[in-house]
Order: sequence, then structure tokens, then C-alpha cells
Amino acid sequence: MNLPIYIKSVLSKWVISLATIATIATIQAGEVESLNLWDTIIAESAEQHDSFALVSDGEATSLVYDDGDWKGVIRAVGDLKDDLERVTGIAPAVSSELSGKAKAVLIGTVGKSAVIDELIAAGKVDGKLLDGKWEAFVISTVENPLPGIDQALVIAGSDKRGTIYGIYELSKQIGVSPWYYWADVPAAPKAALYVKNGTFYSGEPKVKYRGIFLNDESPCLRNWAKEQFGGHNQKFYAKVFELILRNRGNYLWPAMWLPTIFNVDDPENARLADEYGIVMSTSHHEPMMRSHQEWYEEGEGPWNYESNKAKLQDFWRGGIERMGNYESVVTVGMRGDGDEAMAEDTAIDLLKTIISDQREILSDVLKKPANEIPQVWALYKEVQDYYDEGMRVDDDILVLFSDDNWGNLRYLPKAEDLGHKGGFGIYYHFDYVGGPVSYRWMNVTQIERVWEQMNLAYEHGAKDLWIVNVGDIKPMELPISFFMDFAWDPEAIDAADLPDYYTQWAAQQFGETHAKAAADVLARYTKYNSRRTPEMLNPELYSVENYREADRILEEFRDLSKDANEIYQSLPKAYHSAFYQLALFPVDACLNLNEMYVAAGKSKFYAERGYATANHYADVAREHFAKDAELTRYFHEDLEGGKWNHMMSQTHIGYTYWNHPPLNKIPVLSYVQVRDEPEFGFLLEYGKKPFWGWLDVESDWAYSESLPNFDPINDQEFFVEVLNRGKGMVDYSIKPMQDWIRVSSKSGSVERQEKVYVSIDWKKAPTGSVVGELEISGSGNTYRVQVPISNERPEVSGFVENNGVISIEAAKYDRKTSIGDISWIEVPNLGRTGSAMTVFPSNADRRDSLENSPVLEYKFTTFAAADISIQTYLSPTLNFTKGEGLKFAIAIDDAEPQIVNMHEGEVVPDWKHADWWSKSVAERIKIKTSEHGQIANGVHTLRVWMLDPGVVIQKFVIDAGGLKPSYLGAPESLRVE
Repeated sequence: MNLPIYIKSVLSKWVISLATIATIATIQAGEVESLNLWDTIIAESAEQHDSFALVSDGEATSLVYDDGDWKGVIRAVGDLKDDLERVTGIAPAVSSELSGKAKAVLIGTVGKSAVIDELIAAGKVDGKLLDGKWEAFVISTVENPLPGIDQALVIAGSDKRGTIYGIYELSKQIGVSPWYYWADVPAAPKAALYVKNGTFYSGEPKVKYRGIFLNDESPCLRNWAKEQFGGHNQKFYAKVFELILRNRGNYLWPAMWLPTIFNVDDPENARLADEYGIVMSTSHHEPMMRSHQEWYEEGEGPWNYESNKAKLQDFWRGGIERMGNYESVVTVGMRGDGDEAMAEDTAIDLLKTIISDQREILSDVLKKPANEIPQVWALYKEVQDYYDEGMRVDDDILVLFSDDNWGNLRYLPKAEDLGHKGGFGIYYHFDYVGGPVSYRWMNVTQIERVWEQMNLAYEHGAKDLWIVNVGDIKPMELPISFFMDFAWDPEAIDAADLPDYYTQWAAQQFGETHAKAAADVLARYTKYNSRRTPEMLNPELYSVENYREADRILEEFRDLSKDANEIYQSLPKAYHSAFYQLALFPVDACLNLNEMYVAAGKSKFYAERGYATANHYADVAREHFAKDAELTRYFHEDLEGGKWNHMMSQTHIGYTYWNHPPLNKIPVLSYVQVRDEPEFGFLLEYGKKPFWGWLDVESDWAYSESLPNFDPINDQEFFVEVLNRGKGMVDYSIKPMQDWIRVSSKSGSVERQEKVYVSIDWKKAPTGSVVGELEISGSGNTYRVQVPISNERPEVSGFVENNGVISIEAAKYDRKTSIGDISWIEVPNLGRTGSAMTVFPSNADRRDSLENSPVLEYKFTTFAAADISIQTYLSPTLNFTKGEGLKFAIAIDDAEPQIVNMHEGEVVPDWKHADWWSKSVAERIKIKTSEHGQIANGVHTLRVWMLDPGVVIQKFVIDAGGLKPSYLGAPESLRVE
């Protein structure tokens, strides 16, 4: 805005100076409100809070900017215009000239907008909120801000991005999701829009640089971008830059898979990033603003600094010359060719020389001291070894630690490191190509785990740069939002706030009416997917034999799919596409995949036991394999008229090693040749050996002859599975030999299989330990199966033993004891089965004595004296302290506590994949077993003490002699209050 021209045009009868404006009717600033993540500043009506009308009576208030402001700000003003039109159907006028109307939205940056500077000088906008701040903004209603204007809504930023964030905050407030383009989220229509009266302040972000890494982008993102925009050009990146800014991010590592080159594919890419306000950098193995692919295309000689120093320096110099004054953070250091190690051993002296030489190039090209140029040294994979062995860099260089590619932080700064002025950051992963098996197809990230690990990082001082590998962007929308929101202010989101985050995010995408139900779907699907990545599912993963595990997994997914489909049908059609992309497709696609693998597993299970139903399950698996292709086809061709073609084309079935297969390949299926005549057989729940009629029941190959033990407290129900070994229908009968034994079916005919459930009528059952019988008949043979019971009612409390096992979810404690401000806290929904417990604050000092250690207590009951072992299920946290390992203590009753080191025996992975590491990241759990000797029957207390922060406990499984193998462990035991 040209302020003197404005004054002349509106107040032509007056001669007035800027100094005079500063004295006009200064309004005392009201109380400043901090604008937190989900706070609303939108009023429902004109009367509410004496609000400011953005749109009312069919007219939109004009948006006014200064034409001397940043181009990125002016561009974002255009986005706000479009957003207001999306919501109301009315587009406001946009101008750098005030129109003389009584109201206006005044938008500008301190030092770049004459009006904003004058409003600050006049005391109408509190300049202290913005002066010298990083990316801060205020949104404020101001009365009589300038001559001829009665009321204004002011969006003022401390710098370029501060103003842009303020603009996009207003867009979000009126109902435009940051995912309006990338997930086709509609804006709910409104006839009028009002902003509450007051001053709302963002504060500065707690993490300085917050960004994403587009990686592993072929075939999905690359082919999609080629079809939509012609490639990874400025049209494509404009959408990426806007997405980052709308999520209050500021930083990008661009797509770099061969043959992608950010600066060469479209020379406008870098200029546009700077204009938008995106801080550009390059990935961990691409120093000096150069894509590694550029070396293949224009480099000369080997990627080896010792033998090819001059050529590499010329190459790097070219990258910095091309970068010029664009806002960037320069990656320094060097890794080997193609994302590999530079040398077999740590070559510290060589790497120090490389970084020193790179800094000389920076200073020489940019004509300023190197310590004035933002730089980052990424400690990724083997580069961490250099730091571990004592290598340090210049004090101004930001040190970027990383996770293990699976969401587990490898190292965090120690207290003595925090004086490093360049600061510390974290490189994190939602997507990865590498061992033990790549994961790229679907979102498998729980935001709860992101919270726990990144809170750990923040509390330990890694707060200057957070960047996350997001693969193709889709379908990582939810964790991207959370990562960016949490990075803005980690102190604003506690563990207890995580369930509400789902709800608020769902409301933003799908509206308020179904937000809570949709949030539940989002939380459950990410939980189920995080148990095992889809790429690592296999037919034998979930147990068909024990704890009904495979069926329970499918039941959970089917219930989830039912809930998701009900929400989909209840939502207005405008929301269908967004809900399908963000919730329904991930749910149904992953349900289908689990259905396929469980069917394949059952095919193998029944084939090994000689039953015809093996063929049925093999056919079922084939049906689900075909359905997987159809779900993908719909996403690509029908959804949004083909807008998202290619985006879900990543192969995800048939992995045999870490890299993706060229095509989806159905798992091995088992078919059997069945007899022409029907033939009876049966299986018992938890039975050990197969049985069919032509074998002698007394032989070693006979099926086990007893069901598990029944007791009145657990009131169990076990099944006899009747099966057919041949074609046609086979008749059966099951006769209880005692009147206290109940069966769900006494006779019937079976083509494939039928489960008959056995339970006890405890009112009729004799007391004590008694064995009843079932008489099972079929195909002319009769067999006896034992039904053992223990009809006693001892005193019980807490979790109750069931056939030699007690399973306790960690969050179901009976008592917890805190020490000062150090306490065990629940992280809701974190983990494979329930919620998790960890210590807060996460940077608490290590406990040297159990006397001053926070403690958790759990009541449990055993029915007989037994030798006890306890399996503690822990999130696979790495030994980020690089010390002797993270520890906790555990004991039963008043026994001497045992110290458990969750990292005992682990050798740090060499990234050729240590077995312990591959197992823990594949299973998303680490199980530590402690032996506790014999305990008597009765009520006991399990106690767990904190020794180190960072330990995350998901559950305990107490084995009193009856534990059976399964993937998730025994399900939660009955709890008696």
C-alpha cells in the first residue's frame, strides 16, 4: 500500500502527515490472548463479542496489503481471497489501495508495510509482540485504525512467514483445511463470517525449522506429479510449498530419487521456494545444495574426496553459487556414493577437512563469514559413529540427529552438549526404504509414538530443526499434521491431549457432527497398522491356534470397517472423498490385506491337519488378493475423477527381502486333495495334534483328549471344531456326559467346519477339581474328550489367572506413587494392544535408589503355587543415552526388586541389521523376561520402579506355566475390582 496516495485519495480536503496519523484516537490495546492450536476466534453472529464482519449481508470486507511487502505475503493474500470465496461464495476485493470504505482487513509485515508500522507506532498494534520475533503474528480487531476507517481486522507478522501464517490461520479459522487440495477436504458453506473482537497472538514457534522430506517417491508421487503437472516442476512444488505453510512449516528436503533434481528439473523451483517463504536444504547425503543425481550427470571422476578433491569442490561451489541469497540451510559433510558409508571405518580427520573446505567455499562464494550462513550436519546411519567417537563441528553448525528409520531415536544431546550454539535437531521417518523390510504403502505411524519420541527429543534439547520423511505425502496426512503442530509448540500438547487431537483434526476435515466417531476410527486404524507394517504381514504372523488371535485381529478390523462405513454413509456427500482418502480406504484396504493373510494362514493350518476347509481358505485368500487390486483401481480411476492416479501404486504384497517386489505377489496357499466321501474329524481349542477317524485314537498321532481347565471366576468357553476331510456333508453329535457341561450344538451336519462351544453350568457343577467328559461321534466312530474344572471360589483381586497366564495392560495400574514432579504417566492408545506408561518429564534424572523412584503397582491373583516369569512388553526405544542401557526395576510382593536393563546384550546396529534390532522394529515391541521363582497361590502385587526416563511399558504377561506362543501375547486377563 502506498500510504500517502491513500491519504490523498480518501482525505483530499485534509493535509495530514504520518506523524499526525499516529496521534489520532489511539485505542488502548485490550488483553492479548494466546492463540493455541484449536482455539477459535470466529464468532457465530455479529452480536457475539462485538465481532468484526469478514462477510455479512452478501458483502465481503476488502483485503488490503502493501505492495512493498514480501511477494510471498501478497500471494498468500490471494489464497485468503480464494478461501473466503470457498466458504461463502463471495470473493472480497483485494488491493494495495484502501478503498475508502469503513472497514478493511489490513495485512502486512513489520518493516515491509507502512500501515502496520504506523499502527504499531500509534499503539494500536502491540509492537512488542512482534519486534525481533521469529515467525510470530497477531490477529487483532482495531477501532478507528486510520482516518476514514471505523474498524479493521489486522493481520500483522514479525517477518514474512509470520504474516503468511497469520493469513493461513484465518483461512483455517473460517473452515479451510490445510488439506483442502491434498485430501479434497471441503469447506463447510457459511453465509456470514465474523471474527471475535480482541487481539490474538501466535507466539514464536518452539522449534525453529519444521519441515518434510519428499523421499522414496517413485512410483507413486513421481508418476502422479508427471501426470498432473508434467513432473516435479514449479506447478507441483507450488502445491507442496503451500501445504507446508498451511501447516505452519517452513523447511523442505525436496524429492531426490533418481533421476529427480530439484534445481534442474525446473530452474524456477528454487526461486519459487524463496518467494513462498520455504527454507530449502538437501538431504543427509547431498551436501552443499546439490542433488546427488547431479553428480551422476555432470560430475567427473569418483565420489571420493581423497582422490577427486578438486572436482568435488568445483561441484559444490556450483551448488552454492546457484543458491545465492535464497533462504537455505546448507547440508555439510559427506557420505559415500548412493546413500552409503564414506569409508569402512570412521574417517574423522578426513570428514573434518571436508567440512572445513566446504565452509571456505561458502564464505568465498557468499562473501560473508561461514558462521553467518545456516548449516546442518546430519548424523544419519554411520555418520552417528563419528559423533560417538568424539568428532564435533564448528559451534554455529546445527547438529541433526536421527531415528533408526523406524521412529526410534538413536541419540539425544547430553546436558554438557547443550552449549553448542548451532543447536540440535531430529530427522524422523514415516516412510522408509531399507531393512528389515521397506514400509511405504500405508500410514503405519501412531501419533502417540511421535509424541513420545519427539517430546523426548524436545526435553533433551533437540529443538532447532525437526524434519520428517513423509514419502509421497499421501497417505501420511494425519501424522504430517501432528508432526507440524507439535513442532510449533511441544509444550502445548501433553499425552492426555492426544485423544482430543484426533477429534479436533477429524472435525477440521469432516465437520463437527461425526468428529468423535471419525477420531476413533483414525486412532484405531493407525494402532492396528502399527502392530506390523503391511509389507511385513505374513500368513503365520497371527496365531490360528492360540488365544483366537487371528480371528480377534480380523474382528477388530471388521468392527473398525463397519464403523468407518457407517460414518461414510452418514456424512454429507461433500465429505465422502476426504473421508475415503483419510480414513475409509486405509481401513478397508488394510482389513482386506489382513483377511488375505489370515485366510492363507488358515489354509496352511488346516492343510497340515488334513481338512478340506484348507481349500476354502485358499480360495478366500485369492478373493482378497483380487479385491486389493480393485481397491487400488478405484482409488486411481474413480476417486475424484482420477485425480489421484498412481498415488497408491506402491507394491505391498510379496516382499521376500528389504526391497519392494516389482509386482504384488499372492502368498503361498495350501490346497489338499480331499476324499470323495465325507469323513469326520475334530480339533480342540489349544489342542496339540490332529485327529481324523482312520487313525487309532490311542496312537501317538491322535488328537489331544482334553479341553483346557474351566473355573467359575473366568467362566471360560472353549470350542470343539468339527471338520470334514472329504466332500459332501458329514454328520456329528456331541453329548455331554454330565449335566453341568453345556454345548452350543449337540448335533449337526458339516460341509467344511463348525465350532461347538463348551461352557459350564456352575450352579450344577460339583465343587473341587473334577473331570467331566464329552462323547463326540461321527463317521461311525465315537471319542471321549475330557472337560476338567476347578470349581472353587478363592479370594481374588486384580487380574486373575487363566490356565497359567495373567496378562496386564500397563495403563491398568491399581496405584502409582510419584516423587516430586516425576511421575509415571499414561500415553493413551500408544502401543499394540492398549495404552502405555512412561515417565514424565522425559528428561528426569536417573534414579540411583528405589526409595526415591516413582512406582506402579498391579494386583493379580494366582490359583496355585507356581514358578513365575514376567514378560514386560516395551516400546522399542533405543539406548539414546549411549550408556549402559535404560533400566527399570520389577518385583512381586516384598521380594528383592530385580533390575532389568532393556538394552542388555544389544550391540549397536551396524545398519547391516542386527537381529535384535530387526526383530524389535518389525514387531514394534521389545520383550524383556524376568524370573521370579515360586510364589504361593493367592493375591499378589506386581511393582515396577522407574530408574531411567524413556522406558515405555505397554503390558506385562505373567507366565505361571501356561503361556502359549502368539504375536501380540496373551490377551488381557479378567480384572476383579
